[in-house]
Amino acid sequence: MTSTTTLLRAVMRPGFLLSTWPWRGIAYTLTTAVASGLLWLVLSFPLAPLALAVGVLKAEGARAVGAAPHWWAGTYVSVAVTLSLVGVGLLALTVPRLATAVAGIERWRLRLADDAPAVARRSGNLYTDPATWRSVAYLLLLGIVAPVWLGVLGLAGLLVVSTPIAVHYRLVTMESTGSAVSRAVLGLVLIPAVLYLTSAFGGGHAALARLLLCCEPDPAAAELVEVTRSRARLADAFDAERHRIERDLHDVAQQRLVSLTMQLGLARLDLPSGSPAAVAVASAHDHAKALMAELRDLIRGISPQTLRELGLRAAIEELAAGSPLRVHVDVDPGRFPPAVETVAYAAVSEALANAVKHAAATEATVAARRSGGMLTVQVRDDGRGGADPSRGSGITGLADRAAAAGGRLLISSPPGGPTTLRVELPCAS
Repeated sequence: MTSTTTLLRAVMRPGFLLSTWPWRGIAYTLTTAVASGLLWLVLSFPLAPLALAVGVLKAEGARAVGAAPHWWAGTYVSVAVTLSLVGVGLLALTVPRLATAVAGIERWRLRLADDAPAVARRSGNLYTDPATWRSVAYLLLLGIVAPVWLGVLGLAGLLVVSTPIAVHYRLVTMESTGSAVSRAVLGLVLIPAVLYLTSAFGGGHAALARLLLCCEPDPAAAELVEVTRSRARLADAFDAERHRIERDLHDVAQQRLVSLTMQLGLARLDLPSGSPAAVAVASAHDHAKALMAELRDLIRGISPQTLRELGLRAAIEELAAGSPLRVHVDVDPGRFPPAVETVAYAAVSEALANAVKHAAATEATVAARRSGGMLTVQVRDDGRGGADPSRGSGITGLADRAAAAGGRLLISSPPGGPTTLRVELPCAS
């Protein structure tokens, strides 16, 4: 067990009676008694008609010899046996679900007897999962075996605790004052023994419950969770760095390029028309304007201002308006988490770019729907298909970004088309 302290271990440590563990042991044992009693009633209820039938048979057998049995006795016994058999059958069908529910309550109750968190067994199909049948075994233990030791323990505790009270109020007859005092002192001395005994039995029961109902935390699963978190942190760091680059390009590089373009334009106006210098400056001016347009497109691709300010729908509509394809946009309105919008926009941008460059498409459809806690973005084009993500492309990077956001990317691109790219991203309502 990974727990550092359990009720069973606390019993064997010095200073047990001065800690909170005796009270936790009493609380756990008392709640075990309540749960055990309720389960005993549930498990024995189908046998109640059969017990009444046995009583009727005994009553009929005790009648005078030669007396005719009552006319209803045989019918009552038959009905009682039938009801018991039907009840047992129904109970057998419902026991797995009942055991699963009881196991959940028992794992919660284990906090009284164990400082370690109770981890549920891994579940599969209800009737084929071994954890279900371990829960059934514990259910039978709690409803059939536990009442026995709880009854013995309760009787012993009642006798010990009630002895000083009975002597004080003279509820029992003593031969002398000395014997009464000695019996009262013995009862007081045995109270710590009852506390130890109650905690020991409760701790043993808790250890058995943990063995049947719980499992140790899987270190491999913890590592996988940490890997997932690390990937998410890297994706967040990448987004932050991308936004920084976009700001630097927009605020510094683009502004300097605009200033350079304006200076070249003014110099072009001052030079004689047709001179070699005018031709060179005009060519530099045209190149600067083309570079400024490319830089603007680059900045828009890194972190579109429309996406940040107006949301996914407006950004996709802007993207569709600038595409050489006929793009039909059907996107749910409203805002989504920034990370989700960024990945969704990147997927649409990549899909439309691939449709133009590689698929020779003429038309595309972009749809984005929020359903429950999931945003589904789908891009479909009428190109020639044949996209292969295994060769390494922007689609592979998109798949990694979608996975880092907790989603997935799927693509269907048979030879001859069409190509369908689908991104599913978890999205808070």
